[in-house]
Amino acid sequence: MIDMTFASFLTLLVISLICALIVHYGIRYRVLEGADGFLAKWVVGWIGAWVGSPVLGHWFANAHISSVYIIPAFIGGFVGAFLTTAVWKAEARVVSQHQA
Repeated sequence: MIDMTFASFLTLLVISLICALIVHYGIRYRVLEGADGFLAKWVVGWIGAWVGSPVLGHWFANAHISSVYIIPAFIGGFVGAFLTTAVWKAEARVVSQHQA
C-alpha cells in the first residue's frame, strides 16, 4: 500500500473523516474542544486507516474501494482517533499530578 493511488488516498481521507467525526462529535471523547482537536484526530485517524489493512488483513474481500479494505481501515481509523485522545488525556493527568 506504499504505492498509493489518488483514489486510495481519498478513500482513506473519507474513512478517517468519518472516524474522527464519530469520536469527536458523536462520542464527544476529546481533550481539545475546537477544530484543532478534531483535525489532529483526522490526521492520526488517516494514519490508522492506512495501517489498518496491512496490519489487520483483508477482511471481506468484496468490501474494498480502490484497493482499500473498508473494515480494517475503519477499525484502524477509530483506533488512531481514539488513541490520540487517550494519550493526550493520560499526559494531561500526569502533568497535572506532577505540578500539584
